[in-house]
Amino acid sequence: MLNSYSATDKVLLAVDCIIFGFDNDELKILLVKRDFEPEKGKWSLMGGFLKKDEVLNTAASRILNYYTGFQDIYMEQLYTFSEIDRDPVERTISVAYYALINVENHNEELIQNYNAEWFSVNDAPKLIFDHDKMLKHAISRLRYRTSTKPIGFELLPEKFTMRQLQKLYEAILSKELDKRNFISKINSLDVLIKLDEKDMLSSRKGSYLYTFDKEKYEEKLLNDFVLNL
Repeated sequence: MLNSYSATDKVLLAVDCIIFGFDNDELKILLVKRDFEPEKGKWSLMGGFLKKDEVLNTAASRILNYYTGFQDIYMEQLYTFSEIDRDPVERTISVAYYALINVENHNEELIQNYNAEWFSVNDAPKLIFDHDKMLKHAISRLRYRTSTKPIGFELLPEKFTMRQLQKLYEAILSKELDKRNFISKINSLDVLIKLDEKDMLSSRKGSYLYTFDKEKYEEKLLNDFVLNL
């Protein structure tokens, strides 16, 4: 019988997480050195298997918390990878997620415990299985998201300069942006609050610090727009 449960093949369902951060003007990816075969000692995305009592989002949150210590992380389901030979051990389908975290706030001790390391996306090592393909998909999705929704709340410190925000966009889009045009486009979103404080390390006069208006930011996330940077 075609629809019989007992006659149906059983496959494993994995959840792999592409974790992005921003540090020193670079978009970075958090990778872990695999500690079991196959591909032991090689670099991998963070991942695990779906449990019987979990939905996919719960599994992704559990895996992200396990490796970073964060409870509340922005994440988005990316793509399902189902090539027959993608895992040499067992027939495994993987649902990939990408997540955005603030590098300054991550649990450094926890990351060290799992032989994890931050890499610039431009200098990331070759990854196991089809994880390179997952990373390419995630970068493409992040770039698209950057052009249709405000970004930065999850990746920047609470207070930041306009230069830091521009450097973030440049790192994600992998291109230089005109300063005046960028400031004009960002201000048109009306999601920033200009503070009276200045960052005195950036120049002699200092640069004004900004923070996100969380309510307006989240409202903008619900509505697509075209930033055209």
